[in-house]
Amino acid sequence: MNSHLPKPGPRGRQADGSPHPIDIHVGNRVRLRRVLLGMSQEDLASRLGITFQQVQKYERGLNRISGSRLYDISKILQVNIDYFFDEFQTEHKEMPFDKNTPLSNLMQQEEALVLVNAYNKIKKPHLRQMLFDLVVSMSNYSNDTQD
Repeated sequence: MNSHLPKPGPRGRQADGSPHPIDIHVGNRVRLRRVLLGMSQEDLASRLGITFQQVQKYERGLNRISGSRLYDISKILQVNIDYFFDEFQTEHKEMPFDKNTPLSNLMQQEEALVLVNAYNKIKKPHLRQMLFDLVVSMSNYSNDTQD
């Protein structure tokens, strides 16, 4: 039965040995939320009772996150469990995770995450609008001119 399905690799990896797409996606979501909260890998690791290297492996999808560990992470990062799976079904249905999509590339850049985190800390709407307008005008300027 179901012999036409590809055989999974060892320990949840793909047949070629690469991490499973859902493990990569979940790890990316952990990283995104952690950075948006302004939390370091060391802070998260300390609260979980593990090393920061283990957090790095989780975030890169190299090590799978168990259900109980994911529950602990969700409490620390103040999100529901389903947060870690958001967008996977809708964007990646029947497709492998593509870490080269524009949004994925942006969310892998530390400076983009820091910028979003800083933007979220601005409480005054008129200041947020000023920043938004500045960034839009700069992007238009940089597209119209050569350095």
